[in-house]
Formats: sequence, structure tokens, C-alpha cells
Amino acid sequence: MRQVEPKIFLIGETRVDDAALKDYLHHVGAPEWVTDAPSDAEKVIEVMGRMCYRSFAPGLNLNVIKVREGNAAYLGHILQVGHGSVLEHAIFNFIFADVSRVFTHELVRHRAGIAISQESLRFVRLDDLGFWPPTVVREDAEVMEIFVKTVKELESLQKVLAKKYDLDGKMPFSKKKQITSAMRRVAPLGLVTSIGWSVNGRALRHVIEMRTDPAAEEEIRLVFGKVADLMFKKCPNLMSGYDVEMVDGLPWYKTTHKKV
Repeated sequence: MRQVEPKIFLIGETRVDDAALKDYLHHVGAPEWVTDAPSDAEKVIEVMGRMCYRSFAPGLNLNVIKVREGNAAYLGHILQVGHGSVLEHAIFNFIFADVSRVFTHELVRHRAGIAISQESLRFVRLDDLGFWPPTVVREDAEVMEIFVKTVKELESLQKVLAKKYDLDGKMPFSKKKQITSAMRRVAPLGLVTSIGWSVNGRALRHVIEMRTDPAAEEEIRLVFGKVADLMFKKCPNLMSGYDVEMVDGLPWYKTTHKKV
């Protein structure tokens, strides 16, 4: 049994093929266009947005006599007017590790603009249970003792059952899967696991708004506070327009540009 802290890993994100983009800009008549976007994700959002109105430079579209210069100004206008569909072109690939099944059950409620792959407890044997105790548990030593004792007992039960079924012996993997699936039914909902979570920029802003709210469950607030902190450093223009308030020791990210 081990006590853990939820962890986030950004393992992938949108990358721009600069050679292909240069070919497109030449095709559209704006070969000299450049951007000061701090990330490829923000770069692709700007390109897709400007493509919609052919607004890389004045005169490419006869209706456009002036264009906004700079990625920050351009994305800021997108957020202000709610042209959120172009944010969907930027994709971020996260793995959340040492998060509970409580957390993942909350997370999978968000589906639009999101892809999910979760560690399978039909395949993964639960021989080392980890758990993250919420604040109300940590604050009470007696309650904490009950939690620790319970998790240790349930971990011990997993090992007893594994020995009973001789899971380390010679057995078809299909049978091991069947037994492992049955054994997870007596595992705690709070056990830690991992989940892969890919999200576009529009959905990411929405989930951060929803899941750092003080009304959200504590663990998911903790995780998305970490996500927001990482993303504000990596993509400051995409994540602009937020005010941050600390509530019960966790950040609450609020914006006037809700549901862009």
C-alpha cells in the first residue's frame, strides 16, 4: 500500500509542418507571413483562423483592409468574439497517473473534443494499491488510520485471491483476465490508476473552467489546477482571459469568455 499524489504528463501535442505551411502561404499569396506564436498549437490556431477570412495580409481578401498583428492579439480577439471552433485544431495528449477511479469516473463525463484510453483492470493485477487521501481524511488522524487500514486489508485480499487462483502458475492469459476482472470487484473505488486523455484547445478551456470550480470534486480540482498551470506556461495566448482565485488552497480559473 502506498500513498500517492496525482501526476500529469503532457506526452504529445500539435506540431506544425513548416515546409507545408510555407507552401500554403505561397499558394494564398502571403509568402512573407510569420507569427510570433509561442507554441505550435497557438500557431496552427492562428493559421486556421486567418485562413477562414484570408487575413494573413491586407488585400488578400478585398473586404479586409486591416489585420491584427501578433498571435496574442489575434487569439485574444478569437476568445472575445467566441470563434471557438478554430481552437479545436490544437490537440494536447496527457497521461494522468496515480489518479483514483473516483477521478476517472468524473473525467470521462467530458467527451466532446476528447479521446480517452484507460488502464484496464481486467489485465492489470492489483498487487500494490495506491491511494490519495482527500483533505477531510488527512485532517483527522483517526479517519486517516481507518483509510490506511482498509486499503492495506483490501490489498492483502488481492494477494490472497491471487494465491488462491494460482495466477502466477501456468494458465491461459484469457483465464487470468477473467479472474483478474472478478478480483477488481473487491478493490476500493479510490485505488490509483492511469488514464490517457487527449483534448483539443476548445474543450481544454471548458474543462479547466468546470473542474477548477470550487463545486468540483477535490481531486479533479487538484489535477486540473496542475493542468492549467502547465498550459498557461506553454500556451499563454490560448489560455488568456482567466482570473485565478485561491479557494481552499486550490486555484479556481475563471473567465468571462465561457464556452468559447
